Amino acid sequence: MLVANYKQMKYTVICKKETNYKNGCSPLFIRFTHNRISKYVSLGIAVPPECWNPEQQTVTADCPNGRKVQLEIDTKLQAYEKKIQRLEALDIEVTFDTLLENKGKRVNCTVSDYFTQLIERLESVEKFGSAVKHKVNRSLLNQFKPNVRFMDIDLTFLNDFELFLRRRGNKNNSVATKFSVFKAVYNKAVAEGIFIPKDNPFIRFKVSRLWTETRKRAIAKEDIHQLVNLPIVKSNRARYRELAQDLFLFSYLMAGINFKDMASLRHSDIYNGRIYYKRHKTGKEMNCTLIPKAKEIIDKYKNPTCNNSDYIFPILNKNIHVTEQLIYNRTHNVLAKVNRELRSLGEKIGLNVNLTTYVARHTFATVLKRSGVNIAIISESLGHSDLSTTQIYLDSFENSQIDEAMKNLL
Repeated sequence: MLVANYKQMKYTVICKKETNYKNGCSPLFIRFTHNRISKYVSLGIAVPPECWNPEQQTVTADCPNGRKVQLEIDTKLQAYEKKIQRLEALDIEVTFDTLLENKGKRVNCTVSDYFTQLIERLESVEKFGSAVKHKVNRSLLNQFKPNVRFMDIDLTFLNDFELFLRRRGNKNNSVATKFSVFKAVYNKAVAEGIFIPKDNPFIRFKVSRLWTETRKRAIAKEDIHQLVNLPIVKSNRARYRELAQDLFLFSYLMAGINFKDMASLRHSDIYNGRIYYKRHKTGKEMNCTLIPKAKEIIDKYKNPTCNNSDYIFPILNKNIHVTEQLIYNRTHNVLAKVNRELRSLGEKIGLNVNLTTYVARHTFATVLKRSGVNIAIISESLGHSDLSTTQIYLDSFENSQIDEAMKNLL
């Protein structure tokens, strides 16, 4: 009996005897099974039901044109076997999508064309941050080699593209970020049947080697006090400076909340002395105690005529920023201005760290750790791209433990 199994993808040949054509024959199908879900693909072959051996999954000896029919069956099965083996060799998961690709492959699709398709998809589901990363990659690839096709991408191409990025001033982690996007797009193109590669150059081009550990971004508690007490000279040129100072402190006091989540906070998110919000990055529901100094910052920006649906900070306007694209554009622009002012403030108090809103998140974690909080709750090193592990640690402890620990922040 033929039962092929590749990484949990099984397939068998069956005769659908319940379907009977006028000539008395029944169609043969390949039944693919993956994660207990089955899909059927017609072999385009029909035989008399009595001429099919279900145990051996072959035609019987007395089947009309039996040898020719069996050869046709075997040829089509071997084609699927080769494709499965090729997917595994390319380190691509064997699934219904990758194995049973759609017909009508866009063999003339350039890498830039496919990037454009993905960007449109991302923007259609309002993933504008990810879309921007893809646009950057598309632009760089077009500058490096316009109209390149996926079949032209090999190890030499990848090495030359890395050299191109470094000559433009990209450091290790910046190069790694761009190659991570490029690799994901390449594998998606394979999975969607845009092209069938002879080999996968990303197997030999190790993106992981490009990542390097960066210097710790946290600052000391004493630096926080200096930053808080630093007088701000108000002017039109530096109108974001005071906001930058307040947002940094608010993030630090409120469990390292990031800029996008701060910008999205509304007065309705405050309830019973706590702030509740959903992280944009992970979708995780978060909440933490609103300590007095953080409440002072909120009250500072509270308009007497505001209502619960208004944003807490003067970044977004509910009457103006009504779409995800407008919200993304506004937060992106304000973040750049806030970080510019933070760099200036950091220089004024003599920091050797490039002060940004993200430093507040690192500092929150580091200060709590130095105050005796279990490292399972707050990790000293948060990393650059994935903070979900830290949030999982937080979830495993009672809010009261976190609230008690946060008393050490000032």
